[in-house]
Amino acid sequence: MSTQTLPTGAVDHDGTPPASGSNTSGPSAAAPRPANTANVSFAEAALRMGGKGVEEVRRMGAVDAADEQVESLFAERYQTTGSPIHRAIWDADVSVEQWMAPAPAVAPEVQTVMRNSLDVVRRHKVAGTLLDSENKISEQVLNDLAGAGYWGLLIDRKYGGAGAAFSQFAPFLTRMATIDPTIAGLASVHGCIGAVDPVQTFGSVDQKQHWLPLLASGERLSAFALTEPCAGTDLTALRTTAVRDGDEYVVTGEKLFITNVRPGRTIGLVCLIDQKPAVLVVDLPETETAEFRLKKYGLYALKHCHNQGLIFNGLRVPAENRLDPDQGDGLTVAYHGLNRGRVSLCANAAGAMRQMLADMVPWAQFRRTYGAPIANRELVRRRLGRLAGLIVGCDALVEWCAGLLDQGYRGEMECIVAKIFGSEAQKEAAIELHMKTHGGRAFLRGHVFGDNVHEFLAPCIYEGEGEVLGMAFFKSLVKQHGRTYFEPIGKIMEESGVRKPNFANPAHAWAFRKPLMAYAKWLVGNKLRSAHHSAWPDMPKDLRGHAEFAAHGLAKAAGEISSVMTKHQLKLADRQCRMAELSSRVQSLVVVLCTSLYASRQTDDIVRRAADCLCRELTRQLTGARPSDQDLRALTDLGAAIADGPCSLTAGIEPAPVMMPYQNR
Repeated sequence: MSTQTLPTGAVDHDGTPPASGSNTSGPSAAAPRPANTANVSFAEAALRMGGKGVEEVRRMGAVDAADEQVESLFAERYQTTGSPIHRAIWDADVSVEQWMAPAPAVAPEVQTVMRNSLDVVRRHKVAGTLLDSENKISEQVLNDLAGAGYWGLLIDRKYGGAGAAFSQFAPFLTRMATIDPTIAGLASVHGCIGAVDPVQTFGSVDQKQHWLPLLASGERLSAFALTEPCAGTDLTALRTTAVRDGDEYVVTGEKLFITNVRPGRTIGLVCLIDQKPAVLVVDLPETETAEFRLKKYGLYALKHCHNQGLIFNGLRVPAENRLDPDQGDGLTVAYHGLNRGRVSLCANAAGAMRQMLADMVPWAQFRRTYGAPIANRELVRRRLGRLAGLIVGCDALVEWCAGLLDQGYRGEMECIVAKIFGSEAQKEAAIELHMKTHGGRAFLRGHVFGDNVHEFLAPCIYEGEGEVLGMAFFKSLVKQHGRTYFEPIGKIMEESGVRKPNFANPAHAWAFRKPLMAYAKWLVGNKLRSAHHSAWPDMPKDLRGHAEFAAHGLAKAAGEISSVMTKHQLKLADRQCRMAELSSRVQSLVVVLCTSLYASRQTDDIVRRAADCLCRELTRQLTGARPSDQDLRALTDLGAAIADGPCSLTAGIEPAPVMMPYQNR
């Protein structure tokens, strides 16, 4: 639900709460270490050698510094190099325990908050009172949700919240999204990427005691003000400033596309203080003033919530509202909460697609062509089966990623996969499956598709545009390998002035002998190794085959990735198409492995069959194979089972009535 995006090549971040669900410190339980300035310095030198300008070098250096600072929040075993994806590729090691997050027991008090929150939304939906006269979620609904404890789900109990673990919160959003995706999204905006995460993670004791009870109770709803007219993909282009004046900061500048912002809300404001990114927690005035006003515009997406610009012209903010810069600069704080938002987006997509599936089945049974309902047609059954597979894939990624974050992993690569898959799945479901099945009626006012098409498509942009985020995934994946085997070569190049080594030249071969020998040793070892994994759980034969294929593919990817790095070297940052394509294939392997393991723990036949169909499709895309008759039959048989019902994936969802029904003759 946020329009924040990530700088090209940057990495997203998320802190991890202790078991209680609070997010007051990173898993290392230590203050952040300073960024590794030696590595940043080399990165800047490499960019210069690659022909980059001084300004681009400076900005990417700031991004790398923020990345290092967030990484330091986590104990070594939970950092990127210890993540499931990194280990599966570079160590050829799939630790099944890392890929199968057990579902946690939900505390009774958390269950009560969730149940009451769902009841609030159902009640208002039935009464037709979800929206106000401006077509936004009404203040009464927001207040009723506050009374249910909705806004405090992720806040520690000692501050008045429910203290839910994220692995409890994320699948709950899927349930909420089956009733109303906007309200589910607002929980993520408030609790994941709004002011809650910055205050819980980076706030002082006094700041936590002041704001967290207000945020938990819903007295203050929150947003995060990061994006600017000139700072979207490139967040280093920030222009909003805060200048110290006694005990206050004076804020000047403009923010754009800020979700959930209104007068009287609390925002995390990213701005420049002394030319460095910083975060101020700002309680916006109750009304617009000369120093603060909203910039309103027409926006097709996010139509049921407030998404507006902010214009500051000398707004005064107490200096004590600044988050401690020693704990993380503005970019660090900004990136920190994005992972939770990305998993929440995938969870929301799983709920929205359930709505689509529930809407497709009655229409497929009602609509008749040539004397038979279209639910009997293979193409329609294929669409139903395909949609079920996309839903199960999202469910698997949500459970896995949320569990990793609760265990203490940084999880940026894993959460990127969830975000990209979830948003692209929802886009495909809306256009290729839902719309095409409903035909012209999809564009009627009041139709699920026609009224929400922009809501279905916009998540491809939220929390980082998909392909840009895929390159961020790639950068995180290759970082350690590059430092180990390529940085030594680059340092020698910089020190010697040799820009294009010719290893047939004895002088060059001698100068680079140590890093070349180290890389040759890795290369030989990589070619000789095979994928290994801890014992697979008891799995159906087809799902185990998918898991083994993915584990082998991830291990094999190390050689191809390293080959691409060798070929392009300092020009790799400019090979965006190659990075995006390779990143996409690795992500597909991740989805196959995660989904097959998730489905193996489910007892529902529809879920297992849907997972099998999704994994078959992704495998064919990776291998270039055509679908066999068996593949097509598996998909259409699944669709037939869904059409004949009942289907667990749509349990409890009341489908919309068929619009403009006709009289069969």
